[in-house]
Amino acid sequence: MDSKWTEKRIAVVGIGGVGGYLAGRLGQVCPHLSLAARGRRAEVIRQKGLVLHSGRHGEITVRPERVVPAGQLGEQDYIFLCVKNYSLEEACRELETAVTKDTVLIPVMNGADPGDRVRGLLGRGTVVDSLIYIVAFANPDFSITQQGDFAHLRIGVRGGDEAGQRRVREVSAILTAAGIDHKIAPDIEAAIWQKYMLNCAYNVTTARYRQPIGPIRRDPAKAGEYEALVREAFQVARARGVAVTQEHVDGILHRFYHEYAEDATSSLQRDVEAGRQSELETFCGYIVREGRRLAVPVPVTERMYQALKEQEAQSGKGGQA
Repeated sequence: MDSKWTEKRIAVVGIGGVGGYLAGRLGQVCPHLSLAARGRRAEVIRQKGLVLHSGRHGEITVRPERVVPAGQLGEQDYIFLCVKNYSLEEACRELETAVTKDTVLIPVMNGADPGDRVRGLLGRGTVVDSLIYIVAFANPDFSITQQGDFAHLRIGVRGGDEAGQRRVREVSAILTAAGIDHKIAPDIEAAIWQKYMLNCAYNVTTARYRQPIGPIRRDPAKAGEYEALVREAFQVARARGVAVTQEHVDGILHRFYHEYAEDATSSLQRDVEAGRQSELETFCGYIVREGRRLAVPVPVTERMYQALKEQEAQSGKGGQA
């Protein structure tokens, strides 16, 4: 890494699958890396380092400069926010003393609007929007597993503001130095919605039926619901003025029918099956509310949403975003 980056204070908040993967790669090149963690997770990382089992990069162990609660990070130059959507408001409150007018925040999260939410919650610094294609999760021993040979970020800012574009280039330089596969997206909003449309179907159907992708795509009724969920999210995106196209829809469905592993599961499915708080509102409730606001019918999404809310109520957990 260029010497100017070695002086920067970089933090990762949310050391689950995505945050743990990014921390594992950043920790190899960033001497001033801080991880926001608490409790037993923080103790284990302090004692043993952050351990990443990566299908793409092999076995990695890094020892960050500090492992502290988010409220104790102090001022940071760059913050990668990798929390669940329902924890974002709390995370931003804890980051009040870490964010200055010059801080760059990179929310690497699910959903269509985390960047906008961070802008509204913090009101300072620069938000670089992003999304990631990855299969990664935290293990019971707090190590991180990244499966497969892909882990790809896209970053960008909305509009043509030169100051924002400069921040994007800075983040790109850090990711490049860390060997994190990424591209700068010319239209980051469209890129985010492409992934979001995929997740509105992938996460919701696997969670609703508590099945991996294989049995769902072999069942004509369930596969039809998957297609409908993609198309309903697409119609909401178009009504919002997002530049997604039918070609994007076709690509999402091609992946469903021809590319996903038989045993592929989703984060929402895993959380629902374990009775944990989930991102149901992110993957489903948001489309229902936006559909109503924009007068776009989303009947299959609404039906799946109600069914999953009932499942969560029975388990005693909610999915508030």
